[in-house]
Order: sequence, then structure tokens, then C-alpha cells
Amino acid sequence: MSQQDPTPERRDSVESGWYGADPDDPVHLEDPHPGFGILRESQPVNLTPWENWRLSRYDDCVRLLRELPCGMRRTDGLLPGQSPEDPVGPPSFMLLQDPPAHTRLRKLVAKAFTPRAVESWRPRIEAITGELLDGVAERGSMDLIKDLALPVPATLICELLGVPVEDRDTFTEWTADATHGLVTIRGGSPPEIVERVEHARNGLAGYFNELIVNRRSHPSDDLLSMLIAAEEDGDKLSPPELLTNCIGLLIAGFETTIGLIGNGLITLLHHPDELAKLRAQPELIESTVEECLRFSGPILMTVRVLHADAEFNGIRIPCNAEVTVVLAAANRDPRRFLDPERFDIERYARRPAPTPHLAFGGGVHHCLGAHLARLETQIAIGALVRRFDELALIHERTEWGRSLFRVPATIPVTFAKAD
Repeated sequence: MSQQDPTPERRDSVESGWYGADPDDPVHLEDPHPGFGILRESQPVNLTPWENWRLSRYDDCVRLLRELPCGMRRTDGLLPGQSPEDPVGPPSFMLLQDPPAHTRLRKLVAKAFTPRAVESWRPRIEAITGELLDGVAERGSMDLIKDLALPVPATLICELLGVPVEDRDTFTEWTADATHGLVTIRGGSPPEIVERVEHARNGLAGYFNELIVNRRSHPSDDLLSMLIAAEEDGDKLSPPELLTNCIGLLIAGFETTIGLIGNGLITLLHHPDELAKLRAQPELIESTVEECLRFSGPILMTVRVLHADAEFNGIRIPCNAEVTVVLAAANRDPRRFLDPERFDIERYARRPAPTPHLAFGGGVHHCLGAHLARLETQIAIGALVRRFDELALIHERTEWGRSLFRVPATIPVTFAKAD
């Protein structure tokens, strides 16, 4: 690993630009990692033409996420782009809140996502995965998204929330569309996208409202009933908070897990020696999933708003500036990762432990569902590799889905049954 760059003299002005990582460039959309590498090495503290900032080196990203005063909102309590004249609306999902509101909401929800609670779902995840693989075993081909990466988290979240499994496909479509509402499209969104987002939001709100009413009268052992009953220090979720956070949990965990499983499988298929290693040493599945998170995680970046002036690499970023933390670039920073462009499924099995990846973010907003996403991915990828040999992509080029995150739309493959 290379040494830290010397601290340069302070600079209060920078030249804005994309520096290899233009989000509208088709080349970047197809494979963002080369562009992120150019950005990280040439403009680690970058002011974009959209007038927001980007950080792409590991230490800078960690410092912002874990050490500096920052949050999801400006110091006046408003979200970036929101004006005082905008209607406040219902309580936001906890991901868009700052302490103390965020702390209160997360405490009420977190007990359903502790490592012990998540581990109790292992048998059901294994059963879901086994049933899905049984269904395609005789075909010799499958779509890794449609037949595995999507239905594993979709079925589980529907069961956890008490949503009938026959409604899964509707939820899948609503969730994909609703993620577009989390993206600020400069210059405004096309009317058809706005209409689709509103349809999805209204559909999710109406469905969950009915489900919540039912669970209040007929509580069950599902996650929704747990959230209704959740209480900490005499506090509970209000009805609007319950609705907003149920929808938020569905969107935040469902789409990203599809991307994690799908991207992980694509990466393994593009590295046949590593795939063969995993098949020969199934005990490497935990390290494999950690390396998939580092190398090809579905969440490329996250955003924070500075709550005080801060200096990075000699450049001052002002209070209330919106800063994009480019997680995908940080996770391949040669200053912190040995041979970072190499996909190595043994990386996280070695001792001493390597640098932790930032795929789940950091600080108070560290991903609440990290344990569940890991477990679902370990089971799905591990079972597939054990069951089927000669896995091969039908198309080398990946078709990406309509999502806020990096999620494949389809991954058609052929396979043979393992002996």
C-alpha cells in the first residue's frame, strides 16, 4: 500500500468538472469504476458542475462519515434543495432524519434487525432459496435476477412484513419505481417518471395503511406487528412514522439486496478461478460476500450535508454543502487496500483483518439492514454454487435495471447440476 499523500497548501478555489466520472456518460453508466479511479487519483476533493462536492479517497470518506459534524439535513433542518416555503409533509424515513429524531426512530426499529433477530431467519432464507433452485434445476438455464436474486429478498421482506406472497410482484414494481423519487434529477424529471413515482408511492401508502389497520386488530408475529408494538423508554412510532418507515425499510433493503446478490454473481462469473475456489472451499462464503461488497457493491455513493466548515486535501468545503461520498471509489483506494483492483475472495478471511470496506456507509446512518443483506447473500450465492456446475453467462454485457442503485435487470445463465 502506498503512503499517504502529503498535505497540500490550503486552496479556497477549485475548478469544477467531472474528471472521468460523469453520471450521464454512457461509458460511466456501463462501468463506473475506471472513472471513479480517475476521479480519486486526479480530483479527490471534487466540485462538480452541479455545484455539489464529491470525496473519493478512503480516509476522507471515513472522516466525513464518522468524525465530522454532518447529517442528511442542513443546519436549518431542511433537506438539500428544500426551501422554507415547501410543505413539510409527513415524517420522513429515518434515513433522511438527523439526531435526535433519527436516534429515536432507529432505536424503535433496530430491535428487529439485531444479529440475533436476523440469525433466527436463517432457516426460512435457506428454505426459500432451496425452493427457488429446485424450480429451475431441470431447466439447465435461469435468470439469476428473476429466479434468485429478486425473489429471495422479495419473498422474505413480504413474509416479514406480513404481505401476502401473491402481492410480491406488485411490490417489486412499486419499489423499483419509488426509488426514482429519491433521486434529484437536475432540471426536473420527465412527466412520465414523475407519474410513475407518484403511482408507486400512492400504491405503497394505500397498501400499507390497510395492512397496518389489519395488524392493529389482528397482531401476528411478523415485522409489521413488531413495529406497531415497538416501544423504547415509553416511546412508540406514530401512525405517520409507522407508515413512512415501513415503506422506507421495504425500499432500502429490498432493491439493494437484489443488487448485492446479482452483482456478486456477475463478479464471480467474470472471475472463474475465484468461483472455482469458492466451490472447493465453501467456508469462504462470508469472506466472498465481503469482497463482493467491496468490489462491486450496489450502493456506489451516499450523501451527507456538512454542519460546519471542513477542509480536505487543502480545500475548504463550507457548512451546509452537500457532499457525495463515493463509496465505490473509496473501496478501491490503493492507499488502504492491497491490490485493490483484484477480486480476491480470500481477502476478508486473512489475518490480520484487512481494511473494512465502506459498502454499508458509516456513522449514525450505517445501514440498519447490513446483517440481513449479508445473510441473504451468503445463503443465495452459497446454495447456487453448491447446486450447479458450469455456470456461464449467456450475455457478457450486463443490462442494468431502473433503480437508484446499481442493480442488474437480468442475468441469464446456463448451468449443469453438480455431482
